[in-house]
Amino acid sequence: MHPLLVRRRLLLLYLLAWTPILALLTAINWASGRMSVVQAASVLGPACLVYAFVCLSPWYICRTRPLSIARITDLVATWTVAAVAASLVLVGCAWVAASLLSQIPSLEILEQKLRGDLPLLFGMGLLLYLLSAGLHYTAMAAEQSRDAERRAVEARALAREAELQALKMQINPHFLFNSLHSIAALATMDGSRAREMCIRLSDFLRSSLRLADRESISLHDELALARNYLEVERVRFGERLRVEEEVESACQECLVPALLLQPLVENAVKHGIAGLVEGGSIHLSASRAPSGVTIAVENGFDPEMPPPRKTGLGLAHVRRRLQVRYGDTASLEAGEVDGIYRVVLRFPCEGSVGAA
Repeated sequence: MHPLLVRRRLLLLYLLAWTPILALLTAINWASGRMSVVQAASVLGPACLVYAFVCLSPWYICRTRPLSIARITDLVATWTVAAVAASLVLVGCAWVAASLLSQIPSLEILEQKLRGDLPLLFGMGLLLYLLSAGLHYTAMAAEQSRDAERRAVEARALAREAELQALKMQINPHFLFNSLHSIAALATMDGSRAREMCIRLSDFLRSSLRLADRESISLHDELALARNYLEVERVRFGERLRVEEEVESACQECLVPALLLQPLVENAVKHGIAGLVEGGSIHLSASRAPSGVTIAVENGFDPEMPPPRKTGLGLAHVRRRLQVRYGDTASLEAGEVDGIYRVVLRFPCEGSVGAA
C-alpha cells in the first residue's frame, strides 16, 4: 500500500498540496472565456480530488518498473498507456461533474462549455501524471540511497564490533600464557608462592571474564582489574614491584573498552620492572578534562637491556582498539625520558555506567 494511504496526516498534507493545482486548472479554464471562476472550480474540484488519488498509482508502477536504460522502450510504452488512462479519468470525472451540475436550471449549458476545454484538460492530466511518476522515482531513489547508507553504517558497526571483540579475545590467552610461564618458574623455586599466584590468578581471571563480556566498563572497574593483575605479579616480584596511583574521582565512571589497560601494565612489568635488579614502581594516573580522559602508565626500565625480540600485543593492540572505538578523537603517546617509560592515553568520556 502507498505510504501516504496509511498515514492520515501525510495524506491530508498531500491533498492540501493539490489546492494550487486546482487553482491553476481553474485559472486556465476561466482564461478560455467559457466558464466563470466559480463554474470552473465547481467542475474541476471533484475531478482534482479523484485525480489526486489516481496520481498515487505511479508508486505501484515504479515498484514493478524500475528505471533502466535497457528497458527504456518498455518504460515509455508503460507510462504512455498509464498517463493516457489517468488523463481520461480526469476528463471523465470533470464531465460527470459538469453533467450533474447541468441539472441545475442556471447551469444547464455547463456541459457544453466544458466540451471545448476537454483537450486542454486532457493535456494537463498527462503532464500531472508524468510529473507524479517522476516524483515517485525520485522518492524511491532517495529511499534506496537512505537504505544503502543505513546498511553501510550497520556493516561498519558490525565490522567494528567484530574487530573489537577479536582484539579483546586476544588479551586473556596472551596474559594467561605469560602467567603460566611465571607459575612454572616459581614452582621449581618456591611452591607456596606458586600456589598463592595460582589462587590470585584464578581470582583475576574470574573478575576479568565477568567484565570482559561487556563492551564497555567503568574506569573504576578497569583500574580494579589492573590492580588485580598487579597483585598476581606481586607474588612473583615481591617488594621489587611497587604500585602508585593518582586517579581523579571525576573520571571514575567514564566508560572505557574492557581490558584496555591490561597490555600496558603487563608490558610495564614484563619489559620494565622485570629488568631492574632493585625493582621499581609503576605509576597509574587518570584525570578528567573537557576534552575527555587522560590515563598515564609510567614505569622504570633498564636502558641497557636489549629490546625484547617480540613485544606481543602491547602498544599496537591498545592503539588499534582506541582507533576502532573512538577514531580520531583518541590518541596514544609512548616514549622514554630519564629511565622512565611513559604511555599516555587520551579519549572521550562516554557517559556513565548507569547511563549506558
